[in-house]
Amino acid sequence: MRPEMFDELLNRVGPRITKEDTNYRKALEPGLKLAATIRHLASGDTYSTLQYDFRVARNPCSVFIPEVCQAIVDILKGEVISCPVTPDGWRPLADEFLKRWNVPHASAATDGKHVAVRKPPGSGSLYFNYKGFFSVVLMALVDADYKFVCIEVGGHGSMSDAHIYNASELMVVFVR
Repeated sequence: MRPEMFDELLNRVGPRITKEDTNYRKALEPGLKLAATIRHLASGDTYSTLQYDFRVARNPCSVFIPEVCQAIVDILKGEVISCPVTPDGWRPLADEFLKRWNVPHASAATDGKHVAVRKPPGSGSLYFNYKGFFSVVLMALVDADYKFVCIEVGGHGSMSDAHIYNASELMVVFVR
């Protein structure tokens, strides 16, 4: 990531992830939180590895990384991913699919990815998938240029692709 891009993201996300100092501890700098989160997302480094790279204990990492991710999503979701909601919005995507891939009557491609997780306490076999491990499902819809059109995150590992699709916001868009 270029420094200018990091600074822009920090300016936008910083106010949402800034905490106040207390009598017991000094708050972590927003730049440190953002840098550790980006490193975690880009490399898949564990919290244990991050604690040595950024000199922050594992426990705070496990708290602030999800908070920073949520702040990034909240701030950028309207700008980065825009899912068409009308037939006229889907038509250019379908035209590009036909032109580029010679696939008529298609506007996007979809697939799901099982992301391995530890078994959540008290979840039973809800997150246990057919591949034999616990997971959360990321389902994505991409256009002809492999750009994300819509994403659905959080499906239980035991759910089928159709079940996740039927429970998603995308289903609501197509039913209208």
